[in-house]
Amino acid sequence: MLRLQNIHTGYGDIAVLKNVSLHVSRGEIVTLIGANGAGKTTLLNTICGLVRARSGTVVYNDREVTACSADEIVRLGISQVPEGRQIFAPLSVVDNLRLGAYVRYRAWGKKKVQARIEQMYALFPRLHERAQQYAGTLSGGEQQMLAIARALMADPDLLVLDEPSMGLAPLVVAEIFKTVSRLR
Repeated sequence: MLRLQNIHTGYGDIAVLKNVSLHVSRGEIVTLIGANGAGKTTLLNTICGLVRARSGTVVYNDREVTACSADEIVRLGISQVPEGRQIFAPLSVVDNLRLGAYVRYRAWGKKKVQARIEQMYALFPRLHERAQQYAGTLSGGEQQMLAIARALMADPDLLVLDEPSMGLAPLVVAEIFKTVSRLR
């Protein structure tokens, strides 16, 4: 499903990753473990088109996507839940979900987008209870659920989560990971 070969990338003159290769098969859950500053986020951002690889290739479903933009990558089926959730705090929960489907609106139309929102509510019932609430007023766990649901709104085949348990209570982490593993 996803193959990285000999990825070299970084920021400006600073090399962060050198000669990184990775293979992820369909249905597989892969965890990147490393110290702070080891390049985990940079690798995920390279996969998602937010950081350009200096050399090497990123192949997704047999298509090279190394030079694709972030929105092209989402259209192709990869969605990212960024570190720190990055929700749109001044918008409602439902508006955050609608924004997650931005690459699908034209193809799907309002009815299918609404049906997808209902699927997210079934996955994360607390979001349904808080649909009209400002996202910034949610608890940390609810914000993480929203960030995951927003990424799932694009109907991805590959979900990339960066630091999904950061700052969350152990019970909330267990609930989120249980939901994510059901998606597989």
